[in-house]
Amino acid sequence: MSFRFRGGAGGIQFFLEICVRCRSINLDDDLILCLFDVHLEFQFFSFLGSYDLWIEPNASSGMGVADHCKCTFLELQRKKAHRYVIFRIDEKKNEVVVEKTGNPAESYEDFTSALPENDCRYALYDFDFVTSENCQKSKIFFIAWSPATSRIRAKMLYATSKDRLRHELDGVHYEIQATDPTEMELEVLRERVY
Repeated sequence: MSFRFRGGAGGIQFFLEICVRCRSINLDDDLILCLFDVHLEFQFFSFLGSYDLWIEPNASSGMGVADHCKCTFLELQRKKAHRYVIFRIDEKKNEVVVEKTGNPAESYEDFTSALPENDCRYALYDFDFVTSENCQKSKIFFIAWSPATSRIRAKMLYATSKDRLRHELDGVHYEIQATDPTEMELEVLRERVY
């Protein structure tokens, strides 16, 4: 699909062309992914010459991010109100939402047991540790949980929406992509911070 516009005023003329192509990928008998290629050409010219402006984003569709996701992240980051936050995609609302939070006293085992065995999730974990200089510190981990047993549809949906959520979470120190529990054991977090 393409749109073309021409116009002009005061000695300046312009030409704008927008081309949109959409591709759909069908997995698990459900339509799960639409890829949009957008090409935008804007050309304007005056008595002094002509100029071209090209904008060519190529973005795949991803879910939006609910406002309370960022608020909950800031509560974890600044107020230490949560030990962890688990996010899920709400397909009815077409956005990422907060599914569960853990209070500061909860352990890493509480966090990992809160993740579903057969479905994808995003999560934040506030990891406290003591440095070799005996200083108490904390680092925030973003975990993309995509177990091997989850449906292909869920894996694709979470993969295409991850960057949008990560963009909203300014201040995350480390990212882990895990397909089974061994890839996100507590020792893995320790190795990253030391």
